[in-house]
Amino acid sequence: MHIRPLAAFSAASFSPFALAAETARPAFVPPPVAAVSSGSVLQVILSLLLVLAAVVLVGWILKRINLPQQGAGNALKVISGVAVGQRERIVLVEVNDTWLVVGVAPGQVNALHSMPKGSLPSVSASNAAAGDDNKFQVWLKQMMEKRNVR
Repeated sequence: MHIRPLAAFSAASFSPFALAAETARPAFVPPPVAAVSSGSVLQVILSLLLVLAAVVLVGWILKRINLPQQGAGNALKVISGVAVGQRERIVLVEVNDTWLVVGVAPGQVNALHSMPKGSLPSVSASNAAAGDDNKFQVWLKQMMEKRNVR
């Protein structure tokens, strides 16, 4: 309610209708509610896409870092492997101080042989000319021949 000077008062201003009209006005009129603009909707969508991209980026980085799992993360290491069929492989796996020769096929894994780490059987003179990459294949062939003889 505002204060009027004394000269502004008249008999009409003291009427009950004038006082009721003056008191009926609210003291504070709130501003109109702002409508949602397309700019604010676009800003929300872009912010959401930015957060989703950040989540995907962090997941990709963690996958690339490939942190070892808890427990025996470093106890098992694949040394070498060779395909013996379309889906079958023979793999040399190092577990602590032991090498395991493992046959891997769809739905099954079989231990074929175990030996101390770093000890490959000696190869014959004809196979000695083979390179380092071929040593495991030669050894594996010898082991398979020994198994077939029994």
